[in-house]
Amino acid sequence: MLGLAKKAGKLAGGEFSVEKAVKSGRAAVVIVAADASQNTHKLFINMCTFYQVPCYLYSSKEELGHALGRDIQASVAVLDDGFADAIEKRLLQAGVEQSVAEYEEFEDDDTDEFDRM
Repeated sequence: MLGLAKKAGKLAGGEFSVEKAVKSGRAAVVIVAADASQNTHKLFINMCTFYQVPCYLYSSKEELGHALGRDIQASVAVLDDGFADAIEKRLLQAGVEQSVAEYEEFEDDDTDEFDRM
């Protein structure tokens, strides 16, 4: 399915292109290779959570790259809603869960940070 999206010109690959697609509102879904670095995972999960774009950690850089005709690929953004829906459906059928950033909520204790020093 990713190969079809690529041939249709509805795919952005690589960190810069995926980030640009997410921030511009063009990305319908983001897939990050499960074996990408922790920094890459954190970057895309936080960004996608903020911009409300579904993000999935799936497969490996080699498998993701192979699907796109490249050696390796750590991240891709699907730019078409139809392709995105079909890809998400397959990911969910395969048992892959959406990745969402978890934010801790801090209570306001009315104490200025500098007062504690």
